[in-house]
Amino acid sequence: MSNDNAKKRGAPPHHFIDDDWLALRDEPVLEPERPIVDPHHHLWDRPHHRYLLPELLADLDTGHHVRGTVFVECSSMYRADGDARFACVGEVEFVNGIAAMSASGVYGPVRACAGIVGKVDLTLGGFAEEVLQACAARAPDRFRGIRQMAAWDTSPEVSTLLRPPPKDLLQDAKFREGYAVLGRMGLSFDAWVYHPQLPQLIELVDAVPATPVVLNHLGGRAGLGPYAGRHDDVFREWKASIQALAERPNVSVKLGGIGMRLGGFDFHERPLPPTSEELAEAWSPYVQTCIEAFGPSRAMFESNFPVDKSCCTYRVLWNAFKRLAEGFSEDEKTDLFAGSAVRAYRLPQALTKAAP
Repeated sequence: MSNDNAKKRGAPPHHFIDDDWLALRDEPVLEPERPIVDPHHHLWDRPHHRYLLPELLADLDTGHHVRGTVFVECSSMYRADGDARFACVGEVEFVNGIAAMSASGVYGPVRACAGIVGKVDLTLGGFAEEVLQACAARAPDRFRGIRQMAAWDTSPEVSTLLRPPPKDLLQDAKFREGYAVLGRMGLSFDAWVYHPQLPQLIELVDAVPATPVVLNHLGGRAGLGPYAGRHDDVFREWKASIQALAERPNVSVKLGGIGMRLGGFDFHERPLPPTSEELAEAWSPYVQTCIEAFGPSRAMFESNFPVDKSCCTYRVLWNAFKRLAEGFSEDEKTDLFAGSAVRAYRLPQALTKAAP
């Protein structure tokens, strides 16, 4: 197996998928009848990687009973013409078309992109409401909120976004003005930050408590750069922030996104992809901390595909999640795998049930 490929797996810009390496690992599907709503994936067509409906369906059709999904923004298919402030509406239009294709039933019972999380620049302040209204008008049955990534760190090893946000975005006065619009419109905010920024997120939630918040990727615990070799200190700081954030009843958490290199695990470098047992063992302290803090009713497993596909296949990933949920009751598992996502994104309740 090429060492060059090992270096590219999961490295910025997070588009390289080593299919030959992933094919070296397979395992039977655990609990194949359990309904799943995947609340976090992307779609894009980029120079070095394509992940559109066929690629998504190929992953969803690997044995797990995925009933529906939620698309989360990734600056895909923005409008090339017109007022630049409304360019992001193009992404919502694009994904709503994909969702309509899936809703036709031509591609099976799964309802891909049943919820859409777009992006609107909240630093537009009050004007953000006009852009949000335009997004909602393009997908009135599916547009549920926005994500404006705030993940920023002084270390280039940690801060790897193609278009990094400004430092302290969550504290910007114009951003907060736009953020307040979300709650008034009944929309949610997906928060992507690194763990040192969690106190800023807590401040934001307290300042504008009417906006529902979905914390992405276990709160962005970093294990690279200045955080490498400081596991105990980082874990303690991260856990304290997670517990504090969970005290805010309008916040829920996504359990995933830990297949990225950000977490500091070495799975990408190994000659064989990890098993679901290996992933569950490595991820357990973080996942269990979040579930203990938020409870199953405000926690939801997520794929973060295709980004986390650099680490493992869709089949192995959800097997790992099912192993992590082994100690929970059936009702709690229903929440973790579908119910919490349905409530957070106001999706049809039928998605929590097995397909007829």
